[in-house]
Amino acid sequence: MFTTALTFLLTTVLNLLTLLFLLRFFMQLFRVSFNNPLAYMVLSLTDFVVKPARKIIPSWGGTDLSTLFLALITQLLLQLSLLWLRDFPLSVAGESAWLGLIGMSFLGVARIALDVFFYAILLQVILSWVNPQSPVSGVLNSLTSPILAPIQRFLPMASGIDFSPIVALIFLQMINVSVIRTLEAQFLSPF
Repeated sequence: MFTTALTFLLTTVLNLLTLLFLLRFFMQLFRVSFNNPLAYMVLSLTDFVVKPARKIIPSWGGTDLSTLFLALITQLLLQLSLLWLRDFPLSVAGESAWLGLIGMSFLGVARIALDVFFYAILLQVILSWVNPQSPVSGVLNSLTSPILAPIQRFLPMASGIDFSPIVALIFLQMINVSVIRTLEAQFLSPF
């Protein structure tokens, strides 16, 4: 029972931390204005580790790689913790187990990145009906436009209704179910 509770706690905390790192990465990548409550919250919750990491991990082409690296490290810590809680013998694990561990960390980051876009699109759709002038609308628009804009070019509006969010949500879930889960099953085979 203690192991189950600890597994839940570690998974929740480390996945939320990964989510914050990825939000910060995407906000910087898509040049989101940091003059709003959501962006300020993400900055204040991640500054404690991002600022020191930037001294070690340089930016590349104007892209802050430290936040992406921290998301990957957080997922690696999560995978190691989960294996440790299951009493998996990491000290005698073969090369395939370590490759699986690293692969699961990359997939964890990819899954959470898909979730960032999925829930940003979903929240943007809901806010467009309820409160289109919300302070987070600009952040959501900046985060979702790289995904929605290409779809909107091929899928015209019908009777003033934009169906691109529905197509994007279906596509994101399709990637999550078909690609991510299939790769997870392959990476989990050594365990």
